[in-house]
Amino acid sequence: MRSTTRRDTPPPRTGSNETEVLRGFLDYLRTSIAAKVDGAPEPQVRTAAVPSGTNLLGLLNHLTFVERSMFLGVDVTDWQATFQAAQADSAADVVARYRDAVRRANDVLDTCTDLGAPVPRPRPDRPAPSIRWALTHLIEETGRHAGHADILRELIDDTTGR
Repeated sequence: MRSTTRRDTPPPRTGSNETEVLRGFLDYLRTSIAAKVDGAPEPQVRTAAVPSGTNLLGLLNHLTFVERSMFLGVDVTDWQATFQAAQADSAADVVARYRDAVRRANDVLDTCTDLGAPVPRPRPDRPAPSIRWALTHLIEETGRHAGHADILRELIDDTTGR
């Protein structure tokens, strides 16, 4: 049996109101998945370890587009394509782009005071969801892919934990 490196951080105990709790959990998951990709070795970080083709860089690249779409109004026409990072992109490039998208999304969220209000984004083609729904969806989406990343990173170099 291989030995594993375990770096685990418990869920946050942030906030006394719904907004602070939702944002605290989302930021916790965002940090967790970025850490899974950060420092992962090439070429394994982009190599599929499962039949679906899922790889660490692709997961984080996809979540970058999810953040941009939900909070910044970026239109994504091919969601499947977001699961692949460009060959020229290093792990550091993808992590930096993700962290930038998160920072920009948080700038938008910092201006939102009512969870029932629609996400402020310039997308006239369809109505924006509520901030509450968007935060909950991003927690679900990021958590789901963070779980995938946990397994993929362990398969690459035995690193486990958040």
